[in-house]
Amino acid sequence: MSKVFSPAKLGSLTLKNHLVMAPMTRNRAIGNVPNDLMVEYYGQRASAGMIITEGVSPSPNGLGYPRIPGVFSAEQVAGWKKIVDAVHAKGGKLFMQFMHCGRIAHQLNLPAGAHIVAPSAIAAAGEIYTDAEGMKPNGTPQAMSAAELQSTIEEFAQSARNAIAAGCDGVELHGANGYLLEQFIRPNSNQRTDQYGGSIENRARFVLEVVDAVIKAIGKDKVGIRLSPFGVFNDMPLYEAMEADYSYLAQQLNVRGLLYIHLVDHSAMGAPVVPESMKAVFRTQFKGTLILSGGYYTVRAESDLASGKADLIAVARPFLANPDLVTRWQAGVAVNAPDFATFYTLGEKGYTDYPVYTPK
Repeated sequence: MSKVFSPAKLGSLTLKNHLVMAPMTRNRAIGNVPNDLMVEYYGQRASAGMIITEGVSPSPNGLGYPRIPGVFSAEQVAGWKKIVDAVHAKGGKLFMQFMHCGRIAHQLNLPAGAHIVAPSAIAAAGEIYTDAEGMKPNGTPQAMSAAELQSTIEEFAQSARNAIAAGCDGVELHGANGYLLEQFIRPNSNQRTDQYGGSIENRARFVLEVVDAVIKAIGKDKVGIRLSPFGVFNDMPLYEAMEADYSYLAQQLNVRGLLYIHLVDHSAMGAPVVPESMKAVFRTQFKGTLILSGGYYTVRAESDLASGKADLIAVARPFLANPDLVTRWQAGVAVNAPDFATFYTLGEKGYTDYPVYTPK
């Protein structure tokens, strides 16, 4: 029997299969509030063993992109409850990903009273889209004060409580792809001289304090984290000590006993390859569930599950374009190609209108 399509265990949860729908930013949350179109989108894809939502901001300060959802207001929590209910009604599981954008932001995308924050006052190279004025350079952030560090940690913890109140099965902390948590880990974006900068023990401190606070809020059996060692997205260049730094992170996360680590490998999209030695470190140092993602299809997923390289396989764009991906892969039929032009636009086109497979 195919392992990909057999039931899987994730802590105390039983998943319908070993496929995870990876988090994908889709920019459909008008006013940063989940809506009925998003209910339809997630409900359509509930055949995945587990869905990890698009990045959801735990703070007004974290809303770096236009139209990304939050989970810090009562209205947002109510919107997410409808989404979770739609997924659960079809036997799916849902983890909410917390994405605080940090310095990957522009003031035009933030609500009134919010501001761009990061470990250090260093703007990220590159541009970001704004609805108001199109493409703009990433804004220069304010270096977070000691008080802001603590208030941001509490925002993560409160958002975790909110996610569980909405019915989510757990949360994933986005420590990858150049956003706030990774900005603390990487030396190019973290040039602090206090206890949160310098050595890897200091640069990892904020991430681990967020992990600890979220575990305290909802329990370690409901907490995962996404990491992207050797990722270069959003101005995160490679550096010599990277493998050693992420080995330290693997060890520290294992000590905390959180539910899973989700490793990103974007080499299929042109990013540097994540060395097998790095993946092996997480496999051996971390005793929880290991999710691998990046360019997977059925044969490769089957191989990595069978060999024990991964416990679950996360898939992004195939799920984006194929709400019935599990059915298509099981049947061995062609899949829809994603429409790149509609990834981040408004409305149902390229979002909820992909055709489903009908057996002849």
